[in-house]
Amino acid sequence: MSAAHQPPRPGRRVLFDVDGTLIDALDNQRRVWETWAVRHGLDPEEVYRVALRTRPTETFAAVAPDRDPHTCLTVLHELEDEDVRSGVYAAFDGASELLYGLPPGSWALVTSNYAHRVRGRFLRTRLPMPEVIVDAAAVEQGKPSPAPYLLAAGRFGVTPEHCLVVEDAPSGVQAGLRAGMTVWNVNTPVAADGAHRHFESLRDAVGDILAFVSGG
Repeated sequence: MSAAHQPPRPGRRVLFDVDGTLIDALDNQRRVWETWAVRHGLDPEEVYRVALRTRPTETFAAVAPDRDPHTCLTVLHELEDEDVRSGVYAAFDGASELLYGLPPGSWALVTSNYAHRVRGRFLRTRLPMPEVIVDAAAVEQGKPSPAPYLLAAGRFGVTPEHCLVVEDAPSGVQAGLRAGMTVWNVNTPVAADGAHRHFESLRDAVGDILAFVSGG
């Protein structure tokens, strides 16, 4: 029996980040932030540079401290929702094979985005949806706080040491490590600090992730 079709080992679960890990949304994020910046009369390149390393509220405080953060966030959300409806998205090579190969109930999505946008992107890229999604609305503190990953483990009823986190971004890697989980870093040329394993592409990690769940 292949790893893709074996039942999950008791307690073993895989927790995936979404943007940058399963779905290539970098160009979409850049377009959204550039459009937001132009609407507010700001330098698009500078705004995007800040947005890459901070959460939206922190970005607003840094680039538009004189603007109402709630209004800023409303405009950003409108742009992001429009992008989900009209933007072009692609799943990373290996994502479809991996997610369809994992046993149902063995994996979750842990994202700094919102669930309705994730569902829209997954629908457009024909990826399956899991039962468990932890999104930005589910926790008060996002990555690099361990809270999102600990919440996902809690929803499965498993302990952190039985969870594998798959992440592209350093903040997500740190979140998984702080949660006491195994963390594999994908889709980066150089490993993020602390990652237990590094794969330059998601495709390179597919077999190992399937084997982790099946106990191989």
